Amino acid sequence: METVLITGSSRGIGRAAAEYFGERGWRVIVNYNNSEDAAKEVACRINKSGGEAHIFKADVGKSCECEALVKFAAGFEGRIDVLVNNAAIDEMMPFDMLSIERERRLFDINLFGAMDCTRYALPYMLHEKKGSIVNVSSIWGQVGASCEVQYSTSKAALIGFTKALAKEMAPSGIRVNCVCPGVIDTDMNKNVSEDDMAAFVSEIPMARMGTAMEVAECIYFLSRQTYVTGQILGVNGGYV
Repeated sequence: METVLITGSSRGIGRAAAEYFGERGWRVIVNYNNSEDAAKEVACRINKSGGEAHIFKADVGKSCECEALVKFAAGFEGRIDVLVNNAAIDEMMPFDMLSIERERRLFDINLFGAMDCTRYALPYMLHEKKGSIVNVSSIWGQVGASCEVQYSTSKAALIGFTKALAKEMAPSGIRVNCVCPGVIDTDMNKNVSEDDMAAFVSEIPMARMGTAMEVAECIYFLSRQTYVTGQILGVNGGYV
């Protein structure tokens, strides 16, 4: 049974990806930080669908907890086949109004958390001479968003991380790719006003928000394609 570790997989895109892998018979490590009940619900759905799920509490904004999470995931069969760096937080406010402490926290989770999980997972993949890493960035990492400067910057850095690491790891049989979701119907967008959301949607050629499952399908695709690496896949309804 292959093992996939998905950070931040108790809700939103991470949850959809966890369930998508689980339905295909994978062992899924469901990571959460605060939402234990939600993580248990995801695990229950995966186990009922034919997969195997295990939950693990870890704050990916802390390197030591990333290390513990990866060790747990690798403990079942001594390897991690796929790592999905999905965990992220957002801060919607003017650039100069976000405190330095909250700014650092955002980067610790969105960027350094992904880098730390990757750092700790790579030895297992290098040992097997194969593996797949899929980073979840954002459309705003590609084009930037007003009042989400720090978020956009962290996601842009994740794109750069993907491209560079893909080149470095390709000779070792490890692939690194990235999805960039657009406006997706998840909890992260629940705080956006109806008027603002309507304005966003009016600019999308497909005239609707995307779903978490549509992003999950792309994550799975990138995790399985053996000759695809260093790619940035937009899932945005034609917005970019």
